[in-house]
This record gives sequence, structure tokens and C-alpha cells, in this order.
Amino acid sequence: MWLSDTQKIGVGLTAFGTFFMFLGIVLFFDGGLLAIGNMLFLGGITLIIGFHKTLIFFARKNKILGTLFFFGGIILVFLKWPKVGMGIELFGFLNLFGDFFPVVISFLRRLPIIGNLLNAPFISQIADRITGSKLPV
Repeated sequence: MWLSDTQKIGVGLTAFGTFFMFLGIVLFFDGGLLAIGNMLFLGGITLIIGFHKTLIFFARKNKILGTLFFFGGIILVFLKWPKVGMGIELFGFLNLFGDFFPVVISFLRRLPIIGNLLNAPFISQIADRITGSKLPV
């Protein structure tokens, strides 16, 4: 799959945003790192799929509750309530992006080291139960 230069920058921003959010959680919900991670993540998603498609994605009727919780959590993180904000944001994230988890698990199962781990009997049962899928390997 070929990506444009803008999409490549978007992938980098999304990866850095995820890293900053992970680092913010590891460092006991540091509000500054979480806020930077949220901004980078949203900017990266926008650059990957485009501004118009991002608006359409977040404005879908069946995902409006997830959108409200996701952005409400981001606002709470900005207002220095990182623990509550991340909890609310996580709920919104799962509602918005939960449909992608089976695809991600299927992709990860094809990777050399991670795939072997995900295809282990006990872990594959857990991954299938969490994603609610029985995708072929």
C-alpha cells in the first residue's frame, strides 16, 4: 500500500501521539504528556484519512456517543483532570475504534514474533473473545 507524504507524516504523528499517551500513563497520568499525545493522535488521524473524512468519521450517528465521550475525555485532560479524562476517553475510544480491533489482531497475527505469541492457544482464545471474532490466521 502506497502512502502519500502527508499520510506518512500522519502515521508518524499518530505513533508519537500513542507513545506520548503511553508515557503519560506510565508516569502516573502526567497531564502534559497526555495532552500532547491527544493532540498528536488527532492530528495524525486527520492527516492519514483527510480532514473531511475525519469529520464524517466522528459525526456518524451510530458513533456519536463515542465521539462525545472521546472529546469530553480530551477536554478533561486539558482541564487537569487526567485520570477521569483518560477513563472517559478510553470508553469513547473503544466505542469509536472498536470495529478496527479484529482487523488489527488479524494483521498482528501475521507478524513473525508477535504472530507466534498471538497464535498461542491460551492467548488466541483471549484475543478472539476480546475482539469477538474468529478471523482466519
